[in-house]
Amino acid sequence: MSHVHVIAVITAKPGLRGQLLEKFQANVPAVLAEDGCLGYEATIDTPSAGPAQTAYGPDTLIIVEKWASLAALGAHAVSPHMKAYGAAAKDLVADRIIHILSPA
Repeated sequence: MSHVHVIAVITAKPGLRGQLLEKFQANVPAVLAEDGCLGYEATIDTPSAGPAQTAYGPDTLIIVEKWASLAALGAHAVSPHMKAYGAAAKDLVADRIIHILSPA
């Protein structure tokens, strides 16, 4: 299998997106250092993007990831720093939806 993309829609509890983003950003260097990580970035709605945009809202982070393989993504999910991040962020998160995609 070729590389995979991940789109993770993470909704923070109301008003807590900034705190969640701080914890996420603190973990980014460890993720980018993982074997097979080709990209890992938090994004938010672009203000004033026009009528074509469907906004996620002020409490949502969209994590855009690219991995060299499904195996690399699997190793990422169970890495010690991701387990620590999950524990640190759990009280800030209201919902999460993970999409794992392959090139068409």
